[in-house]
Amino acid sequence: MFKLSNKNNSEEVPVEVVSEEVPVEVVSEEVPVEVVSEEVPVEVVSEEVPVETNFDNTIENNDSSKKSEQTVEELSKLLDLEKQKVFQFEEKLKHALADFQNLSRKTQSDIEHGINSKINEFMLDFIKIYDDFILAKGVLSESKINADGLNSILKNMESLMQKYNVTPIEALGEIFNPNFHEAISIVSDPTLDDNTIIKEIRKGYISHQRTIRPTLVEISKKDDDKK
Repeated sequence: MFKLSNKNNSEEVPVEVVSEEVPVEVVSEEVPVEVVSEEVPVEVVSEEVPVETNFDNTIENNDSSKKSEQTVEELSKLLDLEKQKVFQFEEKLKHALADFQNLSRKTQSDIEHGINSKINEFMLDFIKIYDDFILAKGVLSESKINADGLNSILKNMESLMQKYNVTPIEALGEIFNPNFHEAISIVSDPTLDDNTIIKEIRKGYISHQRTIRPTLVEISKKDDDKK
């Protein structure tokens, strides 16, 4: 401390020393704002991050390119597999459609065959009645009795048979065919070829290209002993 002399009163000098102990400038120096700002260097952090990020991005780009290549290969393989599956399914579908068409045709054929079989059964019974009317007509003709009414009935019966595709088998003078004829007797005749039908005993009929009743016939045979 400095002591100042005063002529009037020397003891009042310490008051000046007290004013020196509270310096305003010292207080301002103890809180330096600049030092705090230097402890958080934003620029250093910002410079370090981009370098590391660029390196990581390069690695990620390489990895992503490899993954993309692998993905393309995998997708190509999957596409080939799917194409094979589609081809197999198409083949199976074709076979299934073919089987369905075959089954449909067979079912339709079975239905038609069943219906035709029932019709044929009915027509066979109907033909037996028709045969009786034919015999009755022959008897009336031999007795010289008018059979006009019977003839009209026979025409109606023949129209009904034509309606259901029932047609008679022509046999007289034909060569014997076991699919249409049934031989019940053989007659020797050197003037005719073997198995020539010389007499029709009972008329046969065909329904829907199928023989429902064969024709009963007599056939000829050459006598070998006379040759």
